[in-house]
Amino acid sequence: MRLAGWKVEGEIPRRNKVIIIAAPHTTNWDFVFLLGAAFHLGLSVKWLGKSSLFAFPFGWIMRALGGISVDRSKPNGMVEQVADTISTTDKISLVIPPSGTRNKTEYWKSGFYHIAKTAKISIVCGYLDYEKKKAGLGPNFFVSESTSGDMDKIRAFYKNKVGKFPALTSRIRLKEEQ
Repeated sequence: MRLAGWKVEGEIPRRNKVIIIAAPHTTNWDFVFLLGAAFHLGLSVKWLGKSSLFAFPFGWIMRALGGISVDRSKPNGMVEQVADTISTTDKISLVIPPSGTRNKTEYWKSGFYHIAKTAKISIVCGYLDYEKKKAGLGPNFFVSESTSGDMDKIRAFYKNKVGKFPALTSRIRLKEEQ
C-alpha cells in the first residue's frame, strides 16, 4: 500500500466475528486495495463474490484469497445461509460491499445489515478513499432496533469518503428506510 502512496488506518477489530462493509465501491481496483489494506493490518478476511468469479480456471485463486461463492440469482435465504456459516466458525471478518456492484445504485443492499443482526455480530465500516489515498477500518457497532439510526451513523462516517469514480458512488440508504 505504501508503495502505491496509500496510508492504512485503523485497528483490527477486537471481536472474533465481524461484518466489514466496504464502501465506496466503484472499481475492480477496490478489491486489490482492500486485500492490500487487510494484509497491511494483519487481518485475514473473507468476502462474498458472484459465482462466476469462482469458475475454472481462476476459482481456486479466488478461494485462496478468502472468497466465498454466492449465487446472486437466488437471493432468498442468503442471509440465513451466511449467518449459519458464521455461527460454525470461531473467527471471521467478512467483507461485504453493500452497493452490491461497482455501478451507481439508488439503494444499498441490506444483506450486510441483516446478516449482522441475525448472527448477532458487529459491523465495521471499512473504506477506500481515493481522493486522500487512505484505506482502513472505522467505527465498529452492533445493530440496534433503529435501522435509520444505524444507517445515519454509517452515512456520517462515509460522508467524505471518495471512490475511484465518484459519479458511480451509490446513495447510502436501504429500501426499508422509506
